[in-house]
Amino acid sequence: MLICAWIAGLTLLLTMVGFIYLLASKYKHTRFLTPLYTLFGGCFVAVFVLMLPLIDLSGIPDGVRTGARIVLALHSTLQVFTIDVGAQEVLEAIQTVQPGLSVYFLMMGALMIVCPVLTLSFILSLVKNISAYIRLVFAFRKDWYVFSELNEKSIALAKDIRKNHKHAALIFTDVFGKEEEASYELIEQAKECGAICFKNDIITINFRPHSKSAQMILFAIGENETENTDQALKLLEMYKAGENIRLFVFSTRVDGEILLTKADKGNVRVRRVNEVRSLVYRNLYERGTKLFENACVMPDGRKKISAVIVGLGQHGTEMLKALTWYCQMDGYQVEIDAFDLDEKAEDRFSALAPELMDPQYNGVILPEEAEYTIRIHSGIDVTTKTFADAIQALKHTTYAFISLGADATNIRTAVDLRMLFERSGIHPTIQAVVCNSDAKKALEGVTNFRKQPYHIGFIGDIEDSYSEEVILNSALEADALRRHLRWGAEEEFWQYEYNYNSSVASAIHAKARIAEQIPGSTKTDETLTDQERIIIERLEHRRWNAYMRAEGYIYSGSPEKASRNDLAKMHNDLVDYSSLSEEEKRKDSRVGTAIQEGETL
Repeated sequence: MLICAWIAGLTLLLTMVGFIYLLASKYKHTRFLTPLYTLFGGCFVAVFVLMLPLIDLSGIPDGVRTGARIVLALHSTLQVFTIDVGAQEVLEAIQTVQPGLSVYFLMMGALMIVCPVLTLSFILSLVKNISAYIRLVFAFRKDWYVFSELNEKSIALAKDIRKNHKHAALIFTDVFGKEEEASYELIEQAKECGAICFKNDIITINFRPHSKSAQMILFAIGENETENTDQALKLLEMYKAGENIRLFVFSTRVDGEILLTKADKGNVRVRRVNEVRSLVYRNLYERGTKLFENACVMPDGRKKISAVIVGLGQHGTEMLKALTWYCQMDGYQVEIDAFDLDEKAEDRFSALAPELMDPQYNGVILPEEAEYTIRIHSGIDVTTKTFADAIQALKHTTYAFISLGADATNIRTAVDLRMLFERSGIHPTIQAVVCNSDAKKALEGVTNFRKQPYHIGFIGDIEDSYSEEVILNSALEADALRRHLRWGAEEEFWQYEYNYNSSVASAIHAKARIAEQIPGSTKTDETLTDQERIIIERLEHRRWNAYMRAEGYIYSGSPEKASRNDLAKMHNDLVDYSSLSEEEKRKDSRVGTAIQEGETL
């Protein structure tokens, strides 16, 4: 009996350790390995072990006593969990078998109280999901949009999908995990758009079988990026043999990119959504030509784009990198002044893009090379006179981008910048990142008390950023894929972000070249004149050089292809246009020309 007490005690100890671990490590759950199931199973084993010595085998033949003991112990254990056994008779049995064993007595007494509660919790957990499973059965032939978490981003995307797909099944998982007021508000919004809600984690629910004629789109869209990646890897393992399945993983981190690139995707089409880069690139694709329209005409006839970036967090850093290649345009020059509170802001950015900041290229005009000037002002507080003086010293600012991490701070800084620019007699375009959709709507067309408009553009709100048009059916993405197909297979576009990002950047700049009426920009490669081809190739190579340096690449030290090393981010073609082979020059014209009429995905 003492041995059974030790085994039961050890079982309960291990159960509590597992329960606490799973409770703290939510994203490690599986279909059956959950905190509740772990606690339930551990207590069941402990009760069974404690019941074994208490079974009265009088009258049972010797040959079957072992089997009978096990069967009767299981029966008694089930009775404990269903309150079908009297506590008094069990505790009296303990005293009869071995009087004075208080540990055994207390352990069994505690379990007889806890186990019925666990049974009730288990039943309630099943009841919460039963209606969801029933609704899922009736949605068999519909398209399924499955979200890993119910939050502001996922509900915004689901609402937009519902507008365009009235009969699709919207499915939220991990819905009942929180008790805050905001969670209940989100649940009500999910109900309003007819969503099916599961309390379980997305990886604990098997959504098979699903109609082969319909598609299933999975979104790993939680607030925790590590959890998103972990869930995505498990979802790929679960559904890689399926058909018509797409997986969107929301992650800005490098580890997510590497893990998803390496994973066996099977038949699943996977796209990692880098929300930061997506916003910056989409902004340039849709509104970027205003940078050229608002450029300041200099005495030498050239037009200058003078950009100010306030805040070198994720958005600010991405915008700084993008402006260096996007603003490569014949007849224009670009100067970028970036401000950040971090004393090591310049040092950090230089480590990220060393050759971009190298004095050999930064601020230097070289024939047939990318031209730009980047100045990073480290350790500058935007609320100080030092910042105000620095802004007013920039006499020709034409564009300002603010991203300091909080909506209220971005709004205040944008208003302060407008004041400083007005004092300098200039009126540049100002954009500030504001995530709150209600705040953005309220700020549209905002004026002061004298009805003077601030002319501030607010971008990046949740409703605009998390829509079907942006995430699932991006015009920019479709344009980029068409360009990629000129030299590579479609699967490589989705598989490797190097291909995806470079094609997206190419599509963005191609649209700008058409707007700026660069000779040959509207023609196909086959119809270019010799002069137009040279113009396109030179400009495209300038853009490509700036883009690759912004991505952290440096020159490999040799024009030989063998010297290229992408692990080291070293490329043999990071040279001026004249140093390229004729083969590489032709690549630039193929990339830089317009999509052929009728060219499809």
